Amino acid sequence: MWNFIKSESNKYDNENEIQLNIEGKQVTNPAQLANIFNDHFTNATTSPQSDNYNHPMSAIDSLLTSCTKSFSQIHMAPVTGNEIKNIIKSLKMKSSSGYDEVPLKILKISLPYIISPLVHLCNRSVLSGIFPSWLKYAQIVPIFKKGDKDKPTNYRPISLLRSFSKIFEKVIYTRLDNHIKTNNILANEQYGFRSNASIEQAIYQLTN
Repeated sequence: MWNFIKSESNKYDNENEIQLNIEGKQVTNPAQLANIFNDHFTNATTSPQSDNYNHPMSAIDSLLTSCTKSFSQIHMAPVTGNEIKNIIKSLKMKSSSGYDEVPLKILKISLPYIISPLVHLCNRSVLSGIFPSWLKYAQIVPIFKKGDKDKPTNYRPISLLRSFSKIFEKVIYTRLDNHIKTNNILANEQYGFRSNASIEQAIYQLTN
């Protein structure tokens, strides 16, 4: 439906063409645009710090303060072929990709041929406690929000991650989630980013 709407409203022709007005000059060079957006996105959330600013307690210090009991050590179970197969099958069939240009669609098609090396790599990551650095890179794409298209402040960044990173993340998430549930680490009022929990349940509890 959205493809039809974009084609009829002629939004396809210019949606990938970005022109910025910087100090009265039109910038269309891709390298210059990339540098401008990079500077804007990396500095958009920074704020000046004063000497009298009281830094809030760090997340680790907050957890150590609120959690007085000790928890059992997390069990990082070995990764199996069936687990990798189920993870890849659960991912959406998308054509978008990160900077490696390998979309999830290709992962699903080549599933029978890549299970063994992925099991080996995921187990190495789990045993060593190291997330591969080559999976931490993301391709940042500026998406227009509203207002003047020639101002970088009217764009928001989205991160296109490598498809393989999603598999590693799912492996770690499953073990971390199981550890949190087993030890009742999170409060019952925590609804965000948890399975079988939603914002509707949070609203229901609040109103009742």
